[in-house]
Amino acid sequence: MFSRFARGALLFCLLAGLAVTAFQPSAALAQQERPPSAVTVVTLHKQAVTVTARLPGRVVASGVAEVRPQVNGIIIERLFEEGSRVREGDVLYRIDPATYEAQVAAAEAAVSQARVAFDAAKRDAERISALSSRNVVSEQSVDDAVSKRETAAAAVQVAEAQRLAARINLDRTTIRAQLSGSIGRTLTTQGALVTAGQSEPLSVIRKLDPVYVDVTQSAAELIRWRRNGARQEGSTTVRLTLADRQAYEHTGELTAAEPHVDEQTGVVLLRLEFPNPDELLLPGMYVQVEMPQGVVEDIILAPQGAVSRDRRGNPVAMVVNAENIVEQRELTVLGDRGADWIVSDGLEEGDRLIVEGFQKIGVGAPVQPEEKPAEETQMEETQN
Repeated sequence: MFSRFARGALLFCLLAGLAVTAFQPSAALAQQERPPSAVTVVTLHKQAVTVTARLPGRVVASGVAEVRPQVNGIIIERLFEEGSRVREGDVLYRIDPATYEAQVAAAEAAVSQARVAFDAAKRDAERISALSSRNVVSEQSVDDAVSKRETAAAAVQVAEAQRLAARINLDRTTIRAQLSGSIGRTLTTQGALVTAGQSEPLSVIRKLDPVYVDVTQSAAELIRWRRNGARQEGSTTVRLTLADRQAYEHTGELTAAEPHVDEQTGVVLLRLEFPNPDELLLPGMYVQVEMPQGVVEDIILAPQGAVSRDRRGNPVAMVVNAENIVEQRELTVLGDRGADWIVSDGLEEGDRLIVEGFQKIGVGAPVQPEEKPAEETQMEETQN
């Protein structure tokens, strides 16, 4: 019985071995006959790219004039509507002029008095000079007469200067706009006492066309672009995105940049100017700025969907080499432009970048590349 069982077990092992031997060639053959996976690629070309930065900014009025009194007195009249537009020279307030009119009248009288005194001193000097020629009076008398005449002439000048000051003070009782723009609410009322040099303005005028937008950019970011060969263009056209995420219809330009880095924050302040004919932009408003940083030569634009991250978080992409084998490249990314990454290193001219089908393949796998139609690529770029 034992020998019969042993013979049966031996026969089973032999049959199993034959089955395995017969299956292995067919499995290997099936693997060898599996066709390469189809992938879609785009052929990359180097180009000059204008790189832009998205920066937060605040709108600032291009001109601000605080309306302040230059003389003391009681406000007797306000002649503007709050929130309206005013022009330079428009009358805004009137201060009670009575005191200053009296000062002008007194100054006029002082001028007349000084002129009378001068005329008298002048006649005396002329008479004494005539007598001196006949040796009737001494030289000392002549000198005294001339001195009195000159003193009287100086007194006339002092009186005229005081009259001018009185007229200026009288004119300052009429408070005029020193700037064309939009005037805010009044901070005083009719009948209020105002004083020259008071800390609180009567109102504020802001020039809103054009306006400035102040933005800050980190010094490290600025250095990074310049080290990567970004060259500056002659003029910088800047675009705005408003708080409602809508694009502002007018473009602006860079007008000034602080020539130093803030020691506390490590940023550089940039000032942009935008036309504002409809006064849509108001001081203090938050905006997003798209500002060109310069032009970088010999740059590759890689579709963002074709770039992933490795375990260390570095950007990588799959390319097809000349033997139609998949390779992985580690990339140096400077930033983004629309739906593309701006790649400065890791991809070369003529590389075939896998943009579709890379989920089915791995590094070293053979593939069947198919070039993405140029029409589809152009359509995607237009939509983005």
